[in-house]
Amino acid sequence: MTTDAKRARARALAAEAIAAGEPEAWFERLYQEAEAGEAIVPWDDRRANPLLVAWLDRHAAPRLGARALDVGCGTGDNAGELASRGWAVTAFDVAPTAVAVASVRFPEVTCEVASALDPPPAWREAFDLVVEIYTLQVLPPAERARAAQALAGLVAPGGTLLVIARAREVDDPPGAMPWPLVEAEIRAIGETSGLVCAELGAVLDDETPPVRRWVAAFTRPARAEG
Repeated sequence: MTTDAKRARARALAAEAIAAGEPEAWFERLYQEAEAGEAIVPWDDRRANPLLVAWLDRHAAPRLGARALDVGCGTGDNAGELASRGWAVTAFDVAPTAVAVASVRFPEVTCEVASALDPPPAWREAFDLVVEIYTLQVLPPAERARAAQALAGLVAPGGTLLVIARAREVDDPPGAMPWPLVEAEIRAIGETSGLVCAELGAVLDDETPPVRRWVAAFTRPARAEG
């Protein structure tokens, strides 16, 4: 099955949910259909995202007790990768079916049902690393901006927000869901949240054909001592 064929059902469900004013409602339905063997979740590869793995390989192991948050965790592979590297991981998804699967597959991870648009207040500035991979790109523009700001607010002083998303140039067509982001949208995450852009680059992934992706890291300045 081609990538476009895999995405066809997801796109149809997304269009229905957005038209109904419920841009997150389709995720649970897609995971339910996938569990019943009636659909495929196009991003559920049952492996950690290679771009996340490469980014983690380039950075030092976490300090003891460091907390990581996996956004839109799906069935948990990225959360499991983070846990295997020593992070104390909380993972969340808006789809209860996905969270249930992730909880069974990775019991070492704290898995919760939550929304990127309205995360729990207790998570405010609570995580040393917040990992967002392919979640912003499946939200319409208004919700995308809202989620980006909400997620930025979860980064602890001295912590990092990692964003990996499809990329496009300003003159490129917007495309279909998942919608590629332009560089200005990525940079705006830091500019409007008080985070500092520490890394931003475009790379090709390992899909066939390869897809251009942004890999961006934003940091929250550490609080001054004393």
